[in-house]
Amino acid sequence: MKKYLITMVALTLICWAIFGYVVFTIDPYQTNIVGFSMFYSTLFIALVGTAAIVGFLVRFVGLKRALAFKSVKEAFRQSFLFSLLVVIGLYLLSKDLFTWLNLFYLIGGLSILEFFLLGYEKPVS
Repeated sequence: MKKYLITMVALTLICWAIFGYVVFTIDPYQTNIVGFSMFYSTLFIALVGTAAIVGFLVRFVGLKRALAFKSVKEAFRQSFLFSLLVVIGLYLLSKDLFTWLNLFYLIGGLSILEFFLLGYEKPVS
C-alpha cells in the first residue's frame, strides 16, 4: 500500500506540474481547441489523482477500512465523477451556460451514473 501511495502522489504531482505548465504557457485569448482541450484534460487528470488520494486516505486511514482494494476502487470511481463535475462546470461557466438548472441536471446525471455503477458492481466474495 505504501508503494501505491508513493506512486500516486508522485504521478499526481507530475500532473499538477503539467497543468501549471499549460496554464502559464497557453494564452486563452489566442489558442484554438487544442489549447482548451489540453487545459481541461490536464485539470481533469490532476483532479482525479488528487481526489483519489484524498478519498483513499479518508477511507483507509480515517475510517479504518480493511479492504484496501475496495477503498482504492471506490476512491477512483468517485474522484472520476467529482473531477467530471468540476471540469464540466468550468466548461459551462466559460460558455456562460452555468445556471442552477444546468448544475441540477449535471449533479442529477452524475448521481444516476453513480447509482448505476454501484448496482453494476459484482459483490466481493
